[in-house]
Amino acid sequence: MSVRQPGRRPGAPDTRTEILEAARSVFAENGFDRATLRLIAAEAGVDPALIHHYFGTKDQLFAASIDIPDAATDLVLRLLADDPADLGRRLAETFFTIWEQEEPRTALLGILRSAMGGEDQAVEAFRQFLTSVMMAQLAPKIAGENARLRALLMASQLVGVAMTRYVMRLEPIASAPIDDVLDLVAPRLQSYVDGHTTA
Repeated sequence: MSVRQPGRRPGAPDTRTEILEAARSVFAENGFDRATLRLIAAEAGVDPALIHHYFGTKDQLFAASIDIPDAATDLVLRLLADDPADLGRRLAETFFTIWEQEEPRTALLGILRSAMGGEDQAVEAFRQFLTSVMMAQLAPKIAGENARLRALLMASQLVGVAMTRYVMRLEPIASAPIDDVLDLVAPRLQSYVDGHTTA
């Protein structure tokens, strides 16, 4: 079995991207505090000095790694363009489609775990996503009073389910078929869209 040598690898011209992918994986698994540059370098198969070369400090690497995936934002904006009559179902399906895919899930796990640990950049990244996408874009699509509050409640319900299913992995939600989760979550989201906030 060959052993990876530190430093730039032959045949891997995009070392910066590979370091970012490794960083997202390590941050997702460990959170910010327990993720070290040595762990990230080992995951990427590079010398730690290359991380300093491309990104500088661990804080700077983290900031580069926590951009909300473009696919997440694009999907949300597309679904909001359609009829609000089944927006709750479409929103739930879109949200969990993103989480069920490995690449965006890894990036989002890194943000959530680090935000739970109080890492300011992770908290701010998630806040920006909620305010610029979920609230600014979603609130105008729902009728009635307290639209921004209801939009944020929808986001908080989705984030709560993500926390229990993908981060804390609490049973039975962690292993429940995703369609079962959708069937239970979507009607509650739609009630916020319609303004019917009673059970």
